[in-house]
This record gives sequence, structure tokens and C-alpha cells, in this order.
Amino acid sequence: MEALLTDSPFAYSLAHAESGWAWRIFDEDGETIAQGVDLSQSDAQASVESAIRIAASEARLSA
Repeated sequence: MEALLTDSPFAYSLAHAESGWAWRIFDEDGETIAQGVDLSQSDAQASVESAIRIAASEARLSA
């Protein structure tokens, strides 16, 4: 599993799993802030993008 960087302060990983595609999102400290499993890679990518948007929005609200 390789972490990919985004334009936001978050990174994510996608990995093929027995039950589909597992994903995780990490904050700047390397802590997992969201994770899940989707049936397809495209669904997992969409879930990652949605979760990053939500996390970025929450980070702006708490700043």
C-alpha cells in the first residue's frame, strides 16, 4: 500500500483487498482520519475524494 499526496494537507492510500478496494486517508501527522472499502477502484477513488473534501472543510471550520 502506497500513500499518495494530494493538494490538501492529506494523503491517501488505495489497495486491492479480498472484499474490493480498501482506502485510507491520513492527516499531516500520519494518523488515519478515514477509511473504508468499496467494490470497485473507481468507487474507492470517489469515496477518497469525497472524504478529503469533508475533512478539508472541517479543518477550515476549526481553524
